[in-house]
Amino acid sequence: MTDFPTNSQEYSASIASKMLDSLSMYFLTLPVESLAVEVSREISHHRGFIEGALPVLRALGTMNFASATSFEDETGLFDVESDDGFIKKKVPQKIRKRNRQKAQTTIDTSLFVRLGVVVPPTSEAAASLSSHVLAELRNILLFYLSLLRRTELAGVIKALLFPNEGESAKDVVPEVSSIEDVESPTNRPNAYPMVQPMKAALYFDNADGFGEWRILISTEAYKNLREFRRADEKIFRIIVRKIKQLSNGHFSDDNHKRLNGPDAGIPIHEAKMTRDLRLVYQIDCVPDQDGKSERQVIKVYGIYTHAQLGRIWDALGSHLACKGREYRRRCIFRNRPVLSNSVILPASFPPAEPELECSGSSLDLSDEDKDRLHSLLVLEKYVTFSQAFLHSLIANQDVQHVFILTSDLKNRRSSSVPRRVMFWVVAARGKCPTLDTSSVFIHPTRKTTTMLFKILGIQRAWEMSAVDMPKPRQIFVTKSRVLATKVEEYFTKLLESLALAGYTLQELAKMKTQSVQEGLVDLDDLPESLMNIPTKYSELEDKHFPLFVTFDRLAKMIAADILRKDAPETRDSAGLFLNVDSAEAHDCFVTYDVFANQYWPHFPQNLTKNLNSWLVFSEFMGIVKGSEHALTCPEGVLDRANYLCLPHRSNPNFANQRGILYDIFEIYTKIKRQRRHHDVADRTHAILKVLRSQSFPGQQIDYLYVDEAQDNLLIDALFLRQLCKNPNGLFWAGDTAQTISAGSSFRFDDLKAFLYRVEQQNTSVNSAGAHLHQPMMFQLAINYRSHGGIVNCAHSVIELITKFWPNTIDNLRPEKGVVDGLKPVFFTGWDKDTVRYEQFLFGASGSHIEFGAQQCILVRDDAARQKLREQVGEIGLIMTLYESKGLEFNDVLLYNFFEDSVVDLSRWRIVLNGVEGQGHAPNFDRDEARYAGFVLKLLYVGITRARKNMWIVDKSDKSDPMRIFWTSRSQVQNCTPGTDVPHLAVSSTPEEWASFGRSLFSHKRYSQAIHCFERANLHREVKVCEAYQLREVARSGVGVVSQSNQKRAFNVAADAFADCGDDLKAAEAYLIAQEFEQAAKRYRKAGRFDKTLHVIDDHGKNIPEETTTELWTVCRLFYCSRSNTQAPLRLFSTFDEELEFLEDYDLDFARASLLESHARYYEAAELHLSENRPLEAVRAFIKDKDKDNSTIRAADTILEYFWRKCSFGIAAKTALADEPMRDFIALADQLETNKLTL
Repeated sequence: MTDFPTNSQEYSASIASKMLDSLSMYFLTLPVESLAVEVSREISHHRGFIEGALPVLRALGTMNFASATSFEDETGLFDVESDDGFIKKKVPQKIRKRNRQKAQTTIDTSLFVRLGVVVPPTSEAAASLSSHVLAELRNILLFYLSLLRRTELAGVIKALLFPNEGESAKDVVPEVSSIEDVESPTNRPNAYPMVQPMKAALYFDNADGFGEWRILISTEAYKNLREFRRADEKIFRIIVRKIKQLSNGHFSDDNHKRLNGPDAGIPIHEAKMTRDLRLVYQIDCVPDQDGKSERQVIKVYGIYTHAQLGRIWDALGSHLACKGREYRRRCIFRNRPVLSNSVILPASFPPAEPELECSGSSLDLSDEDKDRLHSLLVLEKYVTFSQAFLHSLIANQDVQHVFILTSDLKNRRSSSVPRRVMFWVVAARGKCPTLDTSSVFIHPTRKTTTMLFKILGIQRAWEMSAVDMPKPRQIFVTKSRVLATKVEEYFTKLLESLALAGYTLQELAKMKTQSVQEGLVDLDDLPESLMNIPTKYSELEDKHFPLFVTFDRLAKMIAADILRKDAPETRDSAGLFLNVDSAEAHDCFVTYDVFANQYWPHFPQNLTKNLNSWLVFSEFMGIVKGSEHALTCPEGVLDRANYLCLPHRSNPNFANQRGILYDIFEIYTKIKRQRRHHDVADRTHAILKVLRSQSFPGQQIDYLYVDEAQDNLLIDALFLRQLCKNPNGLFWAGDTAQTISAGSSFRFDDLKAFLYRVEQQNTSVNSAGAHLHQPMMFQLAINYRSHGGIVNCAHSVIELITKFWPNTIDNLRPEKGVVDGLKPVFFTGWDKDTVRYEQFLFGASGSHIEFGAQQCILVRDDAARQKLREQVGEIGLIMTLYESKGLEFNDVLLYNFFEDSVVDLSRWRIVLNGVEGQGHAPNFDRDEARYAGFVLKLLYVGITRARKNMWIVDKSDKSDPMRIFWTSRSQVQNCTPGTDVPHLAVSSTPEEWASFGRSLFSHKRYSQAIHCFERANLHREVKVCEAYQLREVARSGVGVVSQSNQKRAFNVAADAFADCGDDLKAAEAYLIAQEFEQAAKRYRKAGRFDKTLHVIDDHGKNIPEETTTELWTVCRLFYCSRSNTQAPLRLFSTFDEELEFLEDYDLDFARASLLESHARYYEAAELHLSENRPLEAVRAFIKDKDKDNSTIRAADTILEYFWRKCSFGIAAKTALADEPMRDFIALADQLETNKLTL
């Protein structure tokens, strides 16, 4: 201790500084119960002092003092905002100049405030302060050394230093791991250094002028702030000033009054702003930037009037207290106030050990308060009150912000989407996956958001890096174009919000509120040329990344690179997959609907009897063509022998009927080849076949993110794996409980094992001698969409699937809801004679009350929907379960699910095997009941569409087994005749109807979107949706209905598109309907002259001659008047015809160009001269080598121009300033002077 530094310059590089930093962090990790309360507080306080001391000592070392004059009145040294507003006031120039003379370095006074000291006014005061800080640091070091000598702490210290002593080393990779297992701070992939600073890239400090208390703003509070910013700027300034006051640690009775009762667990506080306005907030504890400690923050819930406060805050405090005693202690704890100004600084703690949640006392809350509690704890997102956030408020911009993860949710690493699974592929031993969520603060409302923030973190880290390195190439892939587009839009909005931090106040003042309402456009109808990405993968550049793309689009880009029409081995595949327009591509692709409508009826009935077309198609795509076994077969398809020998346990479907299934498959393959159709597996096999013999086209990427992975085939994973050169940069996410898409036979366990075997075969990895890990997998088990009542009911369905069909779903931990809620209501005993729809659909009074925009009735299929419509009319949104996937509603009514199911009562009764004490449950035959497993997945999807209320209405006896099962577990509330019927219908505003209508349109739910737009009184949108719906009807009839009916359907759709002004889609539909005249006219009206020419050329005989002549003339005028646009076809049969046409329509420039293209330069030059274009004329004369007179004409033209521009009195400098003059001088040098005569 005798060598402890004695001046500020020595301290930062001393061993004492390093010891203090290490020991302070080490003692923070000691278990709280091993220390006395006072010792624990001192450790926390000392850590804060050590963190603040180093920057203060550095600042003291740079301060220069011109005199002993007090610094306290020198405003320029104190960059502190006035409490009169949230915008910094400009310091007068005279004071700034005087400050520059007196102090050479501007001092950040906030450093001194954090340490609890004042800025020294003189050099003597600075030296005294330096000595005081160093002496305090020396005493702290002595304190730490004394702790190390305490015998009672020896065991705790030893356990921390040697946690695995006495245990043998184990190389075990857990099947399901938390993110803490994934993140190893000691071994990170050094090949991708841009990931290292991700924690800083997505960590944001408070806005300028705010203090040490980090402010977290809820979605509700953000909405309140924006409303006050627009409506009352004075109130807005008061609110911001109050928030800034709290962030600086100025707590008082006025702004730190406890709102909930003393027995309500975690304190919730209110800050008075006006007579009736209150800011409600909580002192919370969240992980700090480095992830090594937790820090107190202020979480703002909202801004309320006194009447709006209610009892909800008691319930919130009680629920938060369930997180455990340590969490409550950290929220209540306060540091001692800084003596100089009574400021209280936030406390820091070591990372908390997970605590078992205790059950709180139940509170008697109304349904409205339960909804509000659910919103506060589950649906709200919290963002830092950063400079970017403040600027977005000032500019009145509705942008997206990066939101954070609260400490309890961070420990659980959970997601909002039920049973979501995500994992990273970890290739080499010692390398850890690059998820790095310890540095990405995310609120787990979507597993998609987890991936998006990962992408954003890497992108931002690269942008902020001072090291020159290549831009990380990242690709987000999903099956849905809607999802890919929405994620890209969200990513762009996040970047825009981050950019706001760098705007000046003047730039913010010029910004206007962005409120652009786009028209209704089906994203799949947009041409690829408008996607701003090349058609070939090899043409991608850094500017295209991060790339958000569908699997289909990505596969097309790779195929365009490697499938060539001029190569014999790929000619057939290229002709099948490339260079087809959207209509042709739609017609030749075999989806499940195409399979069911155009193929299934043509199979022999003796083979298809008692088989389900959905399960058969799934078996073909997922097993016969899309499985890992199929890759080992020569044609990429399981042959009959291999298919028949598949193990029954891992492939239970059709285990006793595989011979029949393969007979049907061979017929399907034959018909598909005859029709030149292809299915989802054909293109992937074609690409993989080529990639086996040639290198990957273009540059491989660094990170790959696959969302909704269950919608892909297993063979797609091999194709996607070859995109990524980084074996630790693969991220897959999905939910096998929602594999209701036909063709999907997917489990994450299968994918994990498959990718592990792929890595084993990767010679580049094995050659390095690396030891392979199993892919790291973790589950997002907390549901942040629905409350516990709905989640528990939905999970019981998963339990049944897992029990009876264990190989069709991943076996994962039970999911949980954060907040308990109303159990689903099961209407029972309402037979066809006693049921009165108006009681539960129309309200008790019998008056017509519609379901709202956030309510939906789900039915089994289209027939069930039509039947219900006939009974109740246009009551609200009625959707099939397939249509509802990917959507969410506040309230869902599941109608006659069991009655309309093809599963009979005897098979439904197998669920009674899950009810204790049921002695009459039938024996379970997995093959007989295989379809029931799929139906249960449909049931799960239906239940999980609901956020708040779930109602099940079914009159069939087939519903009894599931009702008995749920009732035995107390997971539903039975509603019988004579009991109070819940009031279901809730009205919505026109704006809400319009908003949800757009959402439904983007998901191609056109008939439901029509209903929404009708309720919103948006007539044009109704017409657009009707046109799209008619086109879908027409497309579904291809290959099913007669040719005349098919034409008639497309003609009706075309008329509808024309009626709503969409000429391009009208033309496409007219073309399919073989209405060629109308198609050509609509293409011309849409400005697609290339398409117009093709229609005229291909179908001119079917178009009246007068129309053909008119359209041909218009196309000629268009292309001839645009020299930079090439016509796709020859417009004229002869040169003379073209020349005459150009002369007739006075297209002189095009006529001159035509003459020059045929070496008739002299005529072209004379034409230019007649149109007063002397420069072009001279150029044409010079090109003419046949006529000697051309050189003379060129010279005369040049001299004439010189004479006009260089007459007497014009200086040479002035003349040369004329650009044409310089061009003429250059052309004069090209003249052949030997041809000029005097």
